[in-house]
Amino acid sequence: MEDGVACIGSTFPGRSWYRFRNPADPKYSKLAPDRITYTAVNADRFRRPILAPSPLRANRALAQSKMALNPNHESSNNSLPPNYEFSPTAPAVKEKRIEGGVLEGDETTRTRKGGLKVGARIAPVLPHLRGADFSDSDSVNGTDVLEKQLELESGNALQYRTCSWQKTAFLLFSEYICLAIMSFPWSYSILGLVPGLILTVVVAAVVLYTSLVLWEFCLRHPEVRDVCDIGQMLFWGKTWAWYATAVMFILNNTFIQGLHVLITAKYLNTMTHHSQCTVVFAVISTIICWFCSLPRTFDALSKIACATAFFTFISVLLATIFSGLEDKPLGFTEELGAPIYTAFPLPGTTFVSAMSAFLNISYTFIGQITLPSFIAEMREPKDFPKALWAVTIAEIIVFSVVGAVIYVYTGNQYMTAPAFGSLGNEVYKKVSFSFMIPTLIFLGVLYATVSARFIFFRIFEGTIHKSSHTVVGWSAWAGILALTWLGAFIIAEVIPFFSDLLSLMSSLFDSFFGFIFWGVAYIRMRRVDGGVRWLHEQSVKGYAILGLNLFIIGVGFFFLTVGTYVSVQSIIDSYASGAVGGVFTCADNGI
Repeated sequence: MEDGVACIGSTFPGRSWYRFRNPADPKYSKLAPDRITYTAVNADRFRRPILAPSPLRANRALAQSKMALNPNHESSNNSLPPNYEFSPTAPAVKEKRIEGGVLEGDETTRTRKGGLKVGARIAPVLPHLRGADFSDSDSVNGTDVLEKQLELESGNALQYRTCSWQKTAFLLFSEYICLAIMSFPWSYSILGLVPGLILTVVVAAVVLYTSLVLWEFCLRHPEVRDVCDIGQMLFWGKTWAWYATAVMFILNNTFIQGLHVLITAKYLNTMTHHSQCTVVFAVISTIICWFCSLPRTFDALSKIACATAFFTFISVLLATIFSGLEDKPLGFTEELGAPIYTAFPLPGTTFVSAMSAFLNISYTFIGQITLPSFIAEMREPKDFPKALWAVTIAEIIVFSVVGAVIYVYTGNQYMTAPAFGSLGNEVYKKVSFSFMIPTLIFLGVLYATVSARFIFFRIFEGTIHKSSHTVVGWSAWAGILALTWLGAFIIAEVIPFFSDLLSLMSSLFDSFFGFIFWGVAYIRMRRVDGGVRWLHEQSVKGYAILGLNLFIIGVGFFFLTVGTYVSVQSIIDSYASGAVGGVFTCADNGI
């Protein structure tokens, strides 16, 4: 490279490097308005040349190309000054400082306190999130947006960005350490111990990876408040993408609320020996859950979340211990014999049943739909991986141990879902099931809050009703919650069985919120980081990760197509065999 040429790097070495010539140099020539060529100064300090699209607009590129080199620095080998400072000829670009050849920050990439480097946006701030405080430029960086949000709500009566990573971890534990754990023994009885345990670890790893991709996306776009905003941004800002995601988002959450109405009614039937019509118990469950949903911030709910996660752990631990202590499981006969467990699927296992078991495992792990909402209320979103790793490790241990131990002591012949129903000792069953009550209510409450928050923010964005305690605000909040719980009650009465409802939810919604969205998010972020030629300039590792994300997208479509078929067929078979009653039935559904 010739004299008078300086290289300046962004916070990501090897990405968005720019080449500037001294305007006094007779060989100076303008840069193309839409592309900037960057060249390495020293091979041991910088990456190889790449031709990349500029993340800056054309006028900024031309303005920056006219920077003058530091006149006090003389070099015969084209090296950069140790602390190179420059001032642009146009006021549009802020002064920057280089430390060791790396720019501290630019319009698209910034380092926030703590040393976390936030990448460039994939799209401008969405119109409905923009307001008067955020630019519509695609170069506004996520760090500035986050700091502006914290500043704007600092004096409000209701503040949303208040959760620490510990409080967020409590929310995650309450979401994942839940009743669905008790479907693992049934899944292992269908798949066998070895495939079941392998799938448990694999699904956990995939969910951890996609959750980290989601987190990176939220760091780049901290104004997003839920998965619907992300859906619109991923699909090029199209309005239809927001509405399609919103429909799936509300349905998914309402299905989960319905699941908890169903299980709470099961609990009441079990405890009272069916003293009332099952529909009455479902109504009681719905009213209790609605009342408990009234707190409006996750910070308030996190205080309850810790207790519910603890009670759930006690519940599944007792059920696991009791399954080993009791003489025989419920329904034991000499003809069926002692419990039989297998390492692999039994001969004759159908594709429908095996796929349904796999969907049950997947549903328990896949909870990314709530993560954008949780991250949106964290004061320091950079700390989210701490909470994520903690809950993932706990999930793998608890799910595997509970599923394997209960399956071994219950066997293929006597297995039910949830596994509480397999306990032959009535006292054991009632004691262990009773510790699950806080979670039966709270997890439905958590998803109801996520849905109500989504609707409430759209209606009252920018008004006093969102940030202060008003009669209108609280009345609307209570009314929105009532509508979601009414929908949950109807779902619980139309699909009154546990495992098939889990499978249907997993196939319809987890296909997008657990897989497809995050594979697309990864590809779009890497496209912004690497420019138009990023696909042709990947390393072997880069191509491997790209292949993984394409595989994740494929798995999502497999869930959506084959998984939905299997779930619907299983529901049809259950009704045809008389395994369940009709809709809105008073029949006993206790375990």
